[in-house]
Amino acid sequence: MKFPRLSKKLAAIMACATVMVGTATANVDPNLPEYRETRGISGNLSSIGSDTLNNLMTLWAEEFQGFYPNVNVQIQGAGTGTAPPALTEGTANFGPMSRGIRDTEQAAFEQRHGYAPTLVPVAIDMIAVFVNKDNPIEGLSIPQVDAIFSSTGRCGLDQDITRWGQVGLSGAWANRDITLYSRNAVSGTYGYFRQHALCDGDFRDSINEQPGSASVVQGVTESINGIGYSGIGYRTSGVRVVPLAREHGGSFAEATAENAASGDYPLARYLYVAVNKHPNRGLAPLEREFLKMVLSKPGQEVVDRDGFVPLPESVAKRIREDIGL
Repeated sequence: MKFPRLSKKLAAIMACATVMVGTATANVDPNLPEYRETRGISGNLSSIGSDTLNNLMTLWAEEFQGFYPNVNVQIQGAGTGTAPPALTEGTANFGPMSRGIRDTEQAAFEQRHGYAPTLVPVAIDMIAVFVNKDNPIEGLSIPQVDAIFSSTGRCGLDQDITRWGQVGLSGAWANRDITLYSRNAVSGTYGYFRQHALCDGDFRDSINEQPGSASVVQGVTESINGIGYSGIGYRTSGVRVVPLAREHGGSFAEATAENAASGDYPLARYLYVAVNKHPNRGLAPLEREFLKMVLSKPGQEVVDRDGFVPLPESVAKRIREDIGL
């Protein structure tokens, strides 16, 4: 079972749900079911994968342990690229991923197990482009973002952008060189940004690769000339989120739940938890109950608190049915 990145159909469902449930800061669908604990749940769960989802998985683990104090959850968040091998080798129950699975990763899993892994959408994220809090930039188009970060310029702008004056800043900002901060290649966010913000181009050699999203944000916080990207859940008071336009010359859209739902914000995506589920069998009780909680009202309230966009019940219900919860 595969789920696409945020599609027009899902965007329409999300938009309707957002209207029903209210504002971006309180948009947990009241129609999501409450979670009811079941008897006999204990043991160990392990999660290896996305740095973007690391804090969210930790918060979900705490919520789950509130229902089941005898469950121990171990979480590692080195990057999405570590999730498929961990699932394939059986060293983790869950593989959080901030992108879809690659053909080579799926092939390795299928060779070992005879069927594909299951990717469960658990939240919607927006990739934010961050600048220092004192940077007055009004917004950027995706072609401008590409011209800043890439060496290939595949999104259509016919110039490299290396100084802030080239994107409209004046005065003391005009001749300031842009300092680039990026995730590293093991990161699903790196791969997603490369595909959707660089039009499958190549990053500049001058980027400062960071081991985690928090490090990207910290770098931009400490550099007046800095720009970087990560999941929006890593936003802090030291940075600003830059509004983005899909086309050069288009209207800028802020990174809000409404704009993710409508499709106006160009860098919205699913976040997934991958799991080893045999196509003809149900999940093991521990894994089943954890995912059931994640896709319930308390689980999606955790999503909202952590700065991501919760799934509406119309979407969560379909996912629960698809995986037999």
